[in-house]
Amino acid sequence: MIPDLPPLPALTRAEAELIDRYLDVVDLVGRINPARPGDTYRGLRAAQALVAEATALRDALALMHRRGESEVHAPTLAQALRVLDGERRAARVTIPPATGS
Repeated sequence: MIPDLPPLPALTRAEAELIDRYLDVVDLVGRINPARPGDTYRGLRAAQALVAEATALRDALALMHRRGESEVHAPTLAQALRVLDGERRAARVTIPPATGS
């Protein structure tokens, strides 16, 4: 049985788009991470897709700015990232701990 996830906090459409695009970029950077196992083709494909996703992320932020959403409400957005498994997804971007001594 899958545990119930906490509900997403109330977000504007622009904030939701920001979160979605940010996680897309994080996922791609995690696939490109040279400290993680994988093949070069997978990294190449992720790097190619990163250009489009970074543009979408920029556009989400520009939309927020145009709509007068000038503040990033970090606690609310962090809660949304946690609900959407952002901590695990972002961990793929970091260098894994060294094994052995």
